[in-house]
Amino acid sequence: MKKILALLIAAGVSLSAAAAPENFSSDANHTFARFEYSHFGYSTQQSRFNNTSAKIVLDRAGKSGSVEAVIDAKSVDTGSKLFDGHIQGEDFLDTAKYPTITYKSTKFNFNGDTLASIDGNLTIKGVTKPVTLTVTHLQCMDHPMMKKLACGANATATIKRTEFNAGKYAPYVGDDVTLTFAVEAIKD
Repeated sequence: MKKILALLIAAGVSLSAAAAPENFSSDANHTFARFEYSHFGYSTQQSRFNNTSAKIVLDRAGKSGSVEAVIDAKSVDTGSKLFDGHIQGEDFLDTAKYPTITYKSTKFNFNGDTLASIDGNLTIKGVTKPVTLTVTHLQCMDHPMMKKLACGANATATIKRTEFNAGKYAPYVGDDVTLTFAVEAIKD
C-alpha cells in the first residue's frame, strides 16, 4: 500500500509540474508588430514597428495563458523618414504624448490543444478597446542555439483607426487597419 501511495504522490507531482505555467520573454530580434491599410485605394501600405516586447505566460496543458506586449510607437518604420514623422504626429499616433501602444490579454482561447485566439485590450493614444487576435501559428520547441524552450507565434486582427482617434483622411485612407504580430519568445 505504501508503494502505491508513493507512486500516486510521485505521479501527482510530475503531472502538476507538466501543467505548470511557463514564463517567456520576447526575442527583440524576432518580434515585430506590423500594420497595413488601404492608401486611397491605390495600394495596400505595409509598415512595422521596430521595437516590440512581450511577456508571455503559457500553460499548454491547462489551456490558459497571458500576454502583455509593449510597442514603441516612435519606432514606426514606413520606409520613409518623412512619412515616419507624419505617422508619429498628432493626427495619427501622437507619439510625443503617447509613446507606447500596449496589448494586455484577458483570455487565451483554445480549439482542442491548439491556441486559436487571444482576447485582450489594445491601447492606442490613450484609448483602450477590446481586440481579439486570431492566432495563425504557434510552435514551441527547444531552441537549437539557446538550448532552452522557445515558442513562436503569429497573430492578426483588424481594427478601425477612427476608434483610436487616429482617423485623419478616413475613409479615403482606409479606416480598417490590419495588425499582424510575429513573436518569438524564450523561456525565462
